[in-house]
Amino acid sequence: MSAFHNETAIFPVSYHANRIYWSMRHSNRRSKYMCYIEEKEGQPLFKVKVVEKGYEDLVLTGPTPKAVWDQILEPVSQMRSSSGTLKLFPVYLKGEDLFGLTTSAVARIIESLPGVEACEHYTFRYGRNPLMEWPLAFNPSGSARSEPKACQLKHMSEFVASAHQGRHSKSSQYRRMKAEWKSNVYLARSRIQGLGLYAARDIEKCTMVIEYIGTIIRSEVANRKERLYESQNRGVYMFRIDNDYVIDATITGGPARYINHSCAPNCITEVVNVEKENKIIISSCRRIQRGEELCYDYKFDLEDDQHKIPCHCGAVNCRKWMN
Repeated sequence: MSAFHNETAIFPVSYHANRIYWSMRHSNRRSKYMCYIEEKEGQPLFKVKVVEKGYEDLVLTGPTPKAVWDQILEPVSQMRSSSGTLKLFPVYLKGEDLFGLTTSAVARIIESLPGVEACEHYTFRYGRNPLMEWPLAFNPSGSARSEPKACQLKHMSEFVASAHQGRHSKSSQYRRMKAEWKSNVYLARSRIQGLGLYAARDIEKCTMVIEYIGTIIRSEVANRKERLYESQNRGVYMFRIDNDYVIDATITGGPARYINHSCAPNCITEVVNVEKENKIIISSCRRIQRGEELCYDYKFDLEDDQHKIPCHCGAVNCRKWMN
C-alpha cells in the first residue's frame, strides 16, 4: 500500500475517470482524457488515453499522475502560448487533481474503500466516518460473500420465493421502490466486513428496499464466469434465481451486491414477477432504524470443515460459519 498513496491522494487500482481538458493540437478545442490507474510489478502505473475527433487515440503512461499529465500539459502550454490565448502554467497544476482523485465526491468514496487504514502517509480530508472505526477483516473485493476464492465453494446467494401477497400489490410496491431506492440506502464501510449497505432512513417492516440487479445468465455460463473472475482475483457477485438462471452482478451490478450476510438478518430476499420478468428484491423483515446496516441470510449450502467460510456478523445467535 505504501506505493499506492501519498499525502494528498490514494491510488486505487482499476480507477477510471474521464476528464475534459484543453486540446494538445488545437488552441480553441477541448479533448477527452481517459485516466486509468493500473498495477505493474507492485507499483502504480498511471495511464491517460487522449481521445479527439479526427485523430487516432494516443495512450500516455507514467509512474506518477504528474509524470503522465506533464506529457499533455507541455504541448497544451506551447500551443496556447504560440496562438496568443491565455497562457497555461503547468508547474502549478497537480497530476492528482487532473486525475480527479482530489475531487471531493471521489475522495469521499476512496476514503471509504477497504484497506485505506494502511495508507499511513495520506491525510484524510473528511475524517474517519464513525462507521469505519470498527476493526475489519481485510477484504479487497469489498463484501463478505465475494472474497476471492480460497476453497471450492459457490459464491451465490440462494433464496426461496415468497408469494404471500398478490401480484398486483407486489407490482405496485416494486414501482414505488424503484422510484425511492436511492433515498433508502447508502454505501459505507461495514462493521461485518468490507463495504456494506446502510439504511438512509427508518424503514418499516415488509418494505421493498432495493433490487438486486445484474446480467441474467444461464447456470452453466455462470460457472464459467465464476472461474474466469477468480482467475483474475476479482470479487464474485452472483445471485441464483432458480435452477436455470443466475444474476451476475460482478461487472454490471448495483449497490445491493454489497449487502452482507448475518445470522440475525433484518432483510429477506424474494422474487417478484413484474411485467413477466422475475426480479430479486431485498425487503425488510423487521423495522430498520436509520444508520443500521442491511443484511440477510445467504443460506449457503453446508460444506465440510475444509471448505468452511467464517462468519463475522457478530450476532448473538451467530452460527460462526456461513456454510
